[in-house]
Amino acid sequence: MIIYLHGFRSAPSSIKARALERHMAARGLASQFWCEQLPVSPQSAIALVEAQIARCRAMPGAPAPTLVGSSLGGYYATWLAERHDLAAVFVNPAVVAPLALEAWIGPQTNLYTGEHFEFTREHIAELRALEVPEITRPERYWLLVETGDELLDYREAVARYAGARQTVLEGGDHGFSRWNDYLDGVLEFAGLAVPQ
Repeated sequence: MIIYLHGFRSAPSSIKARALERHMAARGLASQFWCEQLPVSPQSAIALVEAQIARCRAMPGAPAPTLVGSSLGGYYATWLAERHDLAAVFVNPAVVAPLALEAWIGPQTNLYTGEHFEFTREHIAELRALEVPEITRPERYWLLVETGDELLDYREAVARYAGARQTVLEGGDHGFSRWNDYLDGVLEFAGLAVPQ
């Protein structure tokens, strides 16, 4: 099972989420993909994902799920992976989300759903509560970053996930322009068979 966590102002209909969903469906793995709209509240978003992790673990004989987190979803995935001892793929992740999102306090619009919402200082406080001082067992992790990310400094992620598998690509953007090239690799990392 892959649990995909989208970014801030994003949605399950984002380009990367849809690409991975289609890729898995084409390989008969549709039932192994989970991505839902994450609430604006970080605390509520974590609760939603933890409920799905619990459902996965309740399935007899099912392997532990793998988290795939993009941007803010990568920040969430870090906390969840550390708390629940899960493997995770981080795609242009937000390493210091509380600082990165300070400038976004106020009215916002979801880029995919058009939903209007208020991002508050309380949300920043909830993000701070999810900070992971230092990652453990970096062999569980794979970092995918592009140096051309216009929103986040990729070097922070490279330092943050030191010791993990890292793919650092020149150029690109925050959306991770070469995502489609890595879909089979993500499935393999998650332990999902890719038919030849």
